Amino acid sequence: MQSKREIVRIEPERIIPDPAAVLRSLGGSPTAREDERVGSLIRRAQDLLVARAVPVGIFAEVNVKEFRSIYRGEGLNEPRTPLDGIFPRADHLALLAVTLGKAISVHVNELLEGGQYALASVLDAVASEATEMAGKITEGRFLELLASRGHVHPGTRLLRYSPGYCGWHVSGQKAIFAALEPEEIGISLSESFLMDPLKSISGVIVVGPAEIHRFADNYPFCAACRTRTCRARMG
Repeated sequence: MQSKREIVRIEPERIIPDPAAVLRSLGGSPTAREDERVGSLIRRAQDLLVARAVPVGIFAEVNVKEFRSIYRGEGLNEPRTPLDGIFPRADHLALLAVTLGKAISVHVNELLEGGQYALASVLDAVASEATEMAGKITEGRFLELLASRGHVHPGTRLLRYSPGYCGWHVSGQKAIFAALEPEEIGISLSESFLMDPLKSISGVIVVGPAEIHRFADNYPFCAACRTRTCRARMG
C-alpha cells in the first residue's frame, strides 16, 4: 500500500475548537462560555493546544476486497453490523489514522499532578475536539484527491467508521495498523488495542452516495450506545 499512502501535516491553528463544542463535550451549556472563568480556561487550553500539539494524519486507499479482509480482523466483530452492508457499496475506501502527538496528553497529566484539575479537564476536552477536527481535515484531503480524478459528485457523502463502535470490535485496530503502518506518524498500538498517543483516532473513510450510510439503528449493540450520533451522521 505504500504508493497509495499520504501523510497530512496540519497546522495547530487549523484545529482550534469552538468554545461551544468544548462545553458540549464537557456536558455544560454553550452559554457557560460567557462566564469569565470558564472562558478564560478555554482560551488557556486553546493556547496550550497550539503550543504543544503536533497534528498529523495518514490515509491509504484500499479496495473492497482488501477492506473485507481488514474488517474481518480478529474475527471478534458482532455477527451483524451496519458496516457489513455499507462498505461493499462504497465508491472509494481509505484507512485513516490521526494524532495530536504525545505532548498534549503529557501536559494534561502534569496539570493533574499539579492540582490544576479544571484546566486539565478543559485541555483534555479541547484536545479531543481538536483530534476530531484533524481527522476531518485528513478526510478532506482524501476527498480532494478523489475530486481531482473526477470521482466526486453532488450526491457523494464521506463518513468515517472506527473500531470500537457499531459492532466493529476494537481489536480491528490490529489489522488497520498492519495495513496502514501509522507508526510512521508516531502512533503505536498496545496489546489491548489502545492507541498511543492517547489523542489519536483511526478507522476507515467510506465514500459513496448518501443512502449507503443510512441504516436502522436497531442492532443489539445500539441499546448500549449513549449518543446515537449516527442519526445526525446519516442526515
